[in-house]
Amino acid sequence: MSVGLDAYTAAEVIEFVSRTGVTKGNMRLDKVFLSSVSAGCLLAFACGTALSTNTSSWFQENAPGLIRTIGALVFPYGLCMIILTGADLCTGSFMYTTVAALQRQIPWWRMLLHWFITFWGNLCGSLFVVAIIFGYGNVFAVDPYKSEAISFATKKQVTPEFQQIFVRGIGCNWLVCLACFFGLQGRDLASKVIGIWWPIFAFVSLGLDHVVANMTFIPLSIWLEAPGITVGLYIWKGIIPTLLGNIVGGGLFVGTYYWYMYLVQGEWLTLAGLRRQYANSSETSAGNGVEGRGDVEAEAGVVDGNVKRDT
Repeated sequence: MSVGLDAYTAAEVIEFVSRTGVTKGNMRLDKVFLSSVSAGCLLAFACGTALSTNTSSWFQENAPGLIRTIGALVFPYGLCMIILTGADLCTGSFMYTTVAALQRQIPWWRMLLHWFITFWGNLCGSLFVVAIIFGYGNVFAVDPYKSEAISFATKKQVTPEFQQIFVRGIGCNWLVCLACFFGLQGRDLASKVIGIWWPIFAFVSLGLDHVVANMTFIPLSIWLEAPGITVGLYIWKGIIPTLLGNIVGGGLFVGTYYWYMYLVQGEWLTLAGLRRQYANSSETSAGNGVEGRGDVEAEAGVVDGNVKRDT
């Protein structure tokens, strides 16, 4: 088996992101909802695994950083399942549909509608797993698993301030959307999984806040009757700041940034992006003034180190 480093360029990937956003934005609403319910369920399983992995009193007291790192290493399988099955996570939609809307390929109202439906679908899926699988299944009903679930939620909801959760939400979805980006960049299954894995590992190991992951962590603690955690507190500190931060992280720091870098004015002008065009054509553009140059720079129309557009 050969292993290669071949991958799509960043310019090509943001084109794929835009096309994916168009597909998602124009999907039938019932399918969007069912797809997002599936995504909520799949991520809830990964949240449960992370809680189970973190359940170690000795490590929590003597090596908390190590046990958080180990938990972060196993958590990314949730997003792998979501992306590879084509399910819809609202935090990924913040990137996909934003780029499509910026490209004027879908109207802004369709972008917002997709966000709305995927959010509620993710919540329904997460609550289903929390109530039926984890709750009635008594997965976290006894110690030490119950204590860890309550302790984890307390650190997420009670301890930090509103603005701290907001900025953690920005960092979290910045990394999550990079994972989605890298998932599109790989040309084979192994490359996609590896690309998804490490940004998700990063956000979990740093303790950042993901609005859909919180749909499992916090309701589970409420189910287990955690002291001081209520539905009102969850909405105020588990949903609102995290959701706003995730929108900024995914929509602005990833979607808008890469759109501006590679798609503004229809840019295929970066040399990396032009390699694919050049590979498909051996003819130099007649109007670029650079005859007979068998390289990418000639195809791009590079003059004195500057990239110009052919007209």
